[in-house]
Amino acid sequence: MTDSLPAELSEIAAFLGASPPLNELSAEQQALAAATLQITYHPQGESFEQGAQPGGLRILRSGAVDIRDAEGALLDRLGEGESFHIDGLNAEQGEVGATVIEDALIYLLPDVEYRRLRNEHRSVDRYFSGQRSRRLRRAARYEPQPHSMMREVHTVMARDLLTVTPMETVQVATAVMSERRVSSAFVVEHGELLGIVTDRDVRARYAAAGLDPSTPVGEIMTANPETILGTDTLFSSMLLMTQRGYHHLPVVEDGKLVGIVTTSDLILARQDDPVYLVQHVSRSDCVDALVELVKGMPNLMVQWVSSGMRAQQVSRILTAISDAVTVRLIQLAEAELGPAPIPYCWVGFGSQARGEQLLGADQDNGLLLSEDYGEEHAAYFESLANRVCDGLNACGYDYCNGGIMASNAEWRQPLSTWLAYVDKWTRSPTPDAVMRVSIFFDLRGIHGDAAMVEQLQSHMLERAASNSIFLAALAANALDASTPLGIFRRFVVDRDGEHRDSLDLKKRGILLATDTARLHALAHRVAAVNTDERLEALARGKHMAMGDSRNLADALRFMQQLRIQHQAAQVSRGETPDNFLNPNDLPKLAREQLRDAFKILDDAQAALRQSYRAGLG
Repeated sequence: MTDSLPAELSEIAAFLGASPPLNELSAEQQALAAATLQITYHPQGESFEQGAQPGGLRILRSGAVDIRDAEGALLDRLGEGESFHIDGLNAEQGEVGATVIEDALIYLLPDVEYRRLRNEHRSVDRYFSGQRSRRLRRAARYEPQPHSMMREVHTVMARDLLTVTPMETVQVATAVMSERRVSSAFVVEHGELLGIVTDRDVRARYAAAGLDPSTPVGEIMTANPETILGTDTLFSSMLLMTQRGYHHLPVVEDGKLVGIVTTSDLILARQDDPVYLVQHVSRSDCVDALVELVKGMPNLMVQWVSSGMRAQQVSRILTAISDAVTVRLIQLAEAELGPAPIPYCWVGFGSQARGEQLLGADQDNGLLLSEDYGEEHAAYFESLANRVCDGLNACGYDYCNGGIMASNAEWRQPLSTWLAYVDKWTRSPTPDAVMRVSIFFDLRGIHGDAAMVEQLQSHMLERAASNSIFLAALAANALDASTPLGIFRRFVVDRDGEHRDSLDLKKRGILLATDTARLHALAHRVAAVNTDERLEALARGKHMAMGDSRNLADALRFMQQLRIQHQAAQVSRGETPDNFLNPNDLPKLAREQLRDAFKILDDAQAALRQSYRAGLG
């Protein structure tokens, strides 16, 4: 169709073919739209207000336009190929105006044609039906073929439960279990779950002990069993079973027992899934066996990404695998060194703590030791830490360049010393202290006495939230880096060197989002560590507007999705995965969505400056 158009219209139709969302129309539709366009010139300083005539969709052929609200705050800056409908913007965002900031040549699509396209083409209507965050949300949540192990537990759990009272005899309970052909019974009294009795309990605590058949089941049950939610994933449930040696897990909703899931249920759900890698890791008998197992992780990630798995799911799985490797290395070390002489907890920091690891993650870990620690224990924990850190390095989790590892004596200390570290960092927020906070204040217990980690985190939140100068220092550090988005929404990329024409998506995007969420979480005593969970908690607590929370979460998810797709493509080509992305390698719509994501980060940084400006001075 475009071949039969006059040359000037053919050029315009080609331009529309590269401009979202008209690029999703057929060539014939683009040609029809091109024939209706009016070409207008607008000098710098000219404004478009609500009710401006003629109305319609304005598409920038060249130049730049600012969109501002009634108070003059910048909402967006549009460049070549981008479009706006001033009446539509007012309908969505209240009273706004558009001002030409660089002499502009604009194609005006008349209102009648604009509305026809929206009525006849769903993709066009969806593009204009919401703010940039909605477009990002659709892009970030696109999942053509969800991985089966990411299904929710309620889809496979058994609901026909056998319940008994704690005073029911073992003889009666086991007879009913046999009749119902089930391997477990729940011990319930007044609607409250007290425990669970399984075939294994009957064998180990009743038959082996030679108890009388009239023994109450309350005496042999597993009391206060760990529970899961019906909305938990099959993967997280299977992982919990594997790590704790469970074969049955009660499922609760609003504190009430609603079902049970067993290892058999999960095995039937899917056998070719990542949880089996975790299971094999937990059974490995040496470091070499672990190395052999995890070397296939990059290819597994490619499969997960190809199947449509979302970035948050991939990062949680990769984190679960690194957790399992860490735990197994600790167990192997303890088998060689003997049991630990005092309680301790192995702690993961940074992305491992947040559950956000991807390929190429290095080590960030430490040891919290009980207050019983003495010099006589030093050699044991030094040997333990060295074995585990060396094993992690062999498995592909590189040594930390900054030495933030349990093998470094500075990060292998009693709880009281860790508390003193926090006091020092918050009292005197030097650049070095702020750098450490960005790592250490994201923490999670990986193995051992988690109560010590809870004490440390509680202390961190208390010290951070009560110190405006400390929060201001964190804000200044978070504002030190900026998005790679220049004037007129152009990408700022490296101009030479190994990563020429690329931008660092992790440093200039993802970390800005995690830094922002961490700062707000510390300021408001939010205990969540995962970035998505922090943003949700901040919105629930009304510490952040729901829209701002969702926008930032959507921007982060979209950037993480681009990151895993980029890394998967590199692995497929036999390259070492990194975080450097060339925007020109993206489809035009994805480039626009990435600009949207960076603009949301810019807004989030502006909010940081506003919220903590008193301490910034």
